[in-house]
Amino acid sequence: MPKPVVVVTRKWTRRAQDLLAERFDARLNPDDTLLDPEEILARCRGATVLCPWGADRLDSAFISRLPDSIRLIACVSAGTEHIDVAAAKARNIPVSNTPDVVTEETADLTLALMLGLNRRLVHGDRLIREQGWAGIGIDDPNGGARVWGKTLGIVGLGGIGAAVARRAQAFRMPLLYHGRTRRPQLESDLAAVYCENLDELLARSDIVSLHCPLTGETRNMIDARALSLMQPGAVLINTARGGVVDETALIEALKGGVIAGAGLDVFQNEPLVSQGLLALDNVLLSPHVGTATVETRDEMGMRVIDNIEAFLATGRPRDEVAP
Repeated sequence: MPKPVVVVTRKWTRRAQDLLAERFDARLNPDDTLLDPEEILARCRGATVLCPWGADRLDSAFISRLPDSIRLIACVSAGTEHIDVAAAKARNIPVSNTPDVVTEETADLTLALMLGLNRRLVHGDRLIREQGWAGIGIDDPNGGARVWGKTLGIVGLGGIGAAVARRAQAFRMPLLYHGRTRRPQLESDLAAVYCENLDELLARSDIVSLHCPLTGETRNMIDARALSLMQPGAVLINTARGGVVDETALIEALKGGVIAGAGLDVFQNEPLVSQGLLALDNVLLSPHVGTATVETRDEMGMRVIDNIEAFLATGRPRDEVAP
């Protein structure tokens, strides 16, 4: 009996890719070539499963052109805002993601951005490499801002937000959170205080960390008005999605001293990054590497394989995404 054909749009880690090829007839992308929509559609002919990466945009027009043989879209990502899930559902094509396996790594990077931005780690590294360091002083121009003990406001206390909160406890940071769903058990476990609205959280936090999905409701949620509510010494950390923040408004707020700084792993038009952000000294930029460890990328591939096998066995993937 022939194996189901699985199309992979980007190169996976060696371990995950080898296992995929062992269990399925895998159409791989070993050179990691960026495929345009037409190339992806061509590879899908006669295939059962399409495994897109987070940067692949599968809109309704694309999904309408998928061959009838495609029965599952198994994403190699936690987010699915790049896919028109409703359009897929209309064609009876379930969509799955890899939710839990990205949690801890993304939380680690969130703390790294907080520390790196506030303690000016990149500035210090650059100063030494350029041989501009003249020694320590009491009023040190290379000094940064304290992290421990600062009030952390978390927008979206889901898996990643809660993992960040657990790490923040070690820094003795009072915790505030806001989201669509109140989480009494986490409030008890983490000593987190719920803010009824986002405005309250923004006004009371020293550090605001974003962990909400990108939806119609959250797109450009952090706009000029929201930024104006933050304290002048506060910083914004975004490891969620670039579209949650109005980048033009953020640049103006950073230039004008409305807030003190920002640590960003995601951007509105990535991989393109606004020249306005590149020109600022109070921004720490990271190239969307929240999940980029070998261990997590391995686990993401394994989770995709789990979803495919569950779908073939039961007709439903393990991590099916609702429209």
